[in-house]
Order: sequence, then C-alpha cells, then structure tokens
Amino acid sequence: MAVSLPNGATIAVGSSYGASKALSAFSNANPGVMTLEASHGIVVNDIFEATSGWSRANGNVYRASVIATNDVTVEGLNTSSTTMFPAGSGTGTIREVSAWTQITQILETSTTGGEQQFVTYSFLEDDAEHQIPTVKSPISFKFKVGDDASLAHYAVLAAADADRQQRAVRVVLPSGSVIYWSAYITLQKTPSLAKNEVMGLEVTMSLINQVTRYTS
Repeated sequence: MAVSLPNGATIAVGSSYGASKALSAFSNANPGVMTLEASHGIVVNDIFEATSGWSRANGNVYRASVIATNDVTVEGLNTSSTTMFPAGSGTGTIREVSAWTQITQILETSTTGGEQQFVTYSFLEDDAEHQIPTVKSPISFKFKVGDDASLAHYAVLAAADADRQQRAVRVVLPSGSVIYWSAYITLQKTPSLAKNEVMGLEVTMSLINQVTRYTS
C-alpha cells in the first residue's frame, strides 16, 4: 500500500508522428502481438497510437516491448479473451509518436467523467430494485495553463484545437510511472482576466478510450 503526491509530474502532447502503418493481424495472447507491414520501423520502447477493430484497443496509446521482424509485442495489453477481443478482428493501423512537447506552466488540473452508469430493473414479484453496470461516462481532463503564447506548447495545442485530430498525451509521475492516453484537445485562447490572479488559458482533453499505464 502506498500513496503519493503529483508534485513534479510533467505532461506532454505528441507533436510529431510517423506515417501510419498497416496492422494486418493482432494475436489473442498476453501480451498481444501485432503483425505490421515490413516498413513499420518500430523498435523496442517506441510509443504508438493504435486504431483497431477491437473497441478496447482502438484509440489507445501503447509501448512496444519485443520486436521480431514484423511482429511487435504490445506491452501490458492482454488480448487473450476472444470474447472481448474476437479473433481476427483486431486489424487496423498504428502510428509512432516521434516527438513530444511538454505543457509547461500548469496552474490547475481537474478530471471529470468516468462515473459508472447503471440500468435499474425490477420484476413484478420483486419488492426491491436491482442494477447492472453498463457504461462509464466520458472522461475529460482540464488544465489551466499560465498564459504565454510564445511557449512551444501553445502552437501544439492551437494546432490540435484547429484540426480536431486525436493526439497522444504522456504524463510522467514523480515515481517514474508513466500514463498515456489519446484525446481530442481544445484550447481556449482567451485568457482569464481576474484581478490579482495569474492569467490562464483553459485546455480540455477529451479521452478517446482508456488510459495505458506503465510502472516505469
């Protein structure tokens, strides 16, 4: 058991990507293994976004752990269940995240969503209701960033806001643990103007799927 503080954590956005590469097969294994086209260029520890016919893998960000020619092992992804990951349906594409830009001067952070939703039912003969978990509400992260349009992250966030394309996000915690997710990013370019408070810009990241976490 342990607790920790986020003090010192850094957050970065993918600012450069390799070309999309075809994902022609995805094994049912723990961890899952992708078969990529011959020109994939992925090496051990590369970070990449995946699109896949498997909804639980689609839009997520992963790390490559083993490379055997065109077979790439996806670290931490258990695809052994053919119920959750139907055999032969995981094909798609990947693209490597080749550069990151840190978001600096973060003043505040907050998280919304992720609440479990339920369906409630009761049979005629029951004197109590029952509930079954269904889906979870969408998750978004919000950041208030100190206003400075000359910083490198401003252009990256502004581009993401303009093109509405998904971006990979990386959070490095003080423990060395790393969290990745893919999100649509919006930037409020008009700074807050409250007297005696630091001017800030609001950044919202709407998660596409689940986060991926590695202990180091």
